[in-house]
Amino acid sequence: MRHSSDFSPPPASASPRAAAPSPSTSAPAPRGPRGLDLWRTQLQIQRDPLHALAAVHERWGPLVRLAFGPLVFWLTNDPDAIKHVLVDNAKAYRKSRNYDGLRLALGQGLVTSEGALWRRQRRLVAPAFTPGSIVRYVPDFVTAAEEAAERWAQAGDARTDVHHDMMELTFRIVGRTLFSVELGGDSDRIGPAFEEVIRFAEARAMSLVRIPATWPTPANRRFARALAELDGLVERIVSERRARIERGEPGGHDLLAALLAARDEEGQPMDTRQLRDEVLTLIGAGHETTANALAFTLYLLSLHPEWERRVVDELASVLGDRSPTAEELARLPILERVIEESMRLLPPVWGFERQALADDVVLGHRIRRGDVVGVSTWGLHRTPHLWANPEGFDPDRFLPEARRERPRLAYLPFGAGPRICVGAGFATLEAKAILAVLLRRFRFALASGYRLVPEPLVTLRPKGGIAMDRRARS
Repeated sequence: MRHSSDFSPPPASASPRAAAPSPSTSAPAPRGPRGLDLWRTQLQIQRDPLHALAAVHERWGPLVRLAFGPLVFWLTNDPDAIKHVLVDNAKAYRKSRNYDGLRLALGQGLVTSEGALWRRQRRLVAPAFTPGSIVRYVPDFVTAAEEAAERWAQAGDARTDVHHDMMELTFRIVGRTLFSVELGGDSDRIGPAFEEVIRFAEARAMSLVRIPATWPTPANRRFARALAELDGLVERIVSERRARIERGEPGGHDLLAALLAARDEEGQPMDTRQLRDEVLTLIGAGHETTANALAFTLYLLSLHPEWERRVVDELASVLGDRSPTAEELARLPILERVIEESMRLLPPVWGFERQALADDVVLGHRIRRGDVVGVSTWGLHRTPHLWANPEGFDPDRFLPEARRERPRLAYLPFGAGPRICVGAGFATLEAKAILAVLLRRFRFALASGYRLVPEPLVTLRPKGGIAMDRRARS
């Protein structure tokens, strides 16, 4: 989650000045800390945003106002307020200034762009992620997982960092499925580079004073080296594909082919910078959050062996000894519920923000142009009146009858509204395929003495990885 003191309102030319509905005359005054209590709350959020933001709602209610002079930040865990900001009135909001660190790295890719550029890029990318399109990736998901399983079987039982393993596996998959290239040999270099970029972006969002990225500080130099590594990877992927096209070889039918073939209204192809931004965005977004979700799911299953047994029994019943197909993955409801509950307790996208482009009213309170509205997904997924026993692990929360009993936007693993994650279906199917392969062949048990420390960077990661003992099933 980001902080109100870290943003600046967009220039007047960036948005229309629209008349907002009047706040209700019966609405109570905005609630939130003031004076020393405000600064104490700010420090708590800086130190431990996951728990501090949840505590804010426990004390102050569903819509909390943090004001630092003219800079105003609103926190909400109310599904109706979230629906208003993300869905019903989404055009009145944009991503906040706290995404600037990501923009320095990813440029104007799909995650960070706004307005007409974002709409154009979304239309271009969306066809690759429709339900009918993603099923064709299942053989790639399964093959990559089975290759990893074979390597592990040959290595024998071992203690491993499953987060690192999942990052490597999903990185290989995103290369094959979206760009038709083999990236496995690059993971040891690219993984640390992405992590450096993510840490830079998060530190910039959390900083009250932002040093220009061009200044030769140690952090800026590390960021520049990491970015050069990532740019080199993108240049290689694109140049190899263009060389193939120039030789008259088939251009392929993957997402990279669509990006290269795209033309604007004047018939011009995507320029080099925009192509770089989109490819790098898709590489990062295409493997980071899925790897986190997979690692957290293995962690939670190790703590709840009764659910692990139910998943393994379901896999045996549906698959037998066969590699899973798309049709069979659709017949694994227990595994799907386990993944959903994992993303409730440990959501890879742990929070997000929107900045008002025009005055608005949320839950009867006036939101002024430039104000930031923030949602802690971690806290929302633990709100007691929305989730019984919120800290407990219970995949049956996602049975159809249980879903109907709570607001739809009480659960936001992929966001909502026009900017909902375009790759949500891809990521979910990929996670099911990988776990279906790995859990049939291996049991994962937490290493003795290991304690999970969730680290809220741009995404939620396990600090220091997740140490587990991997053993082959008999």
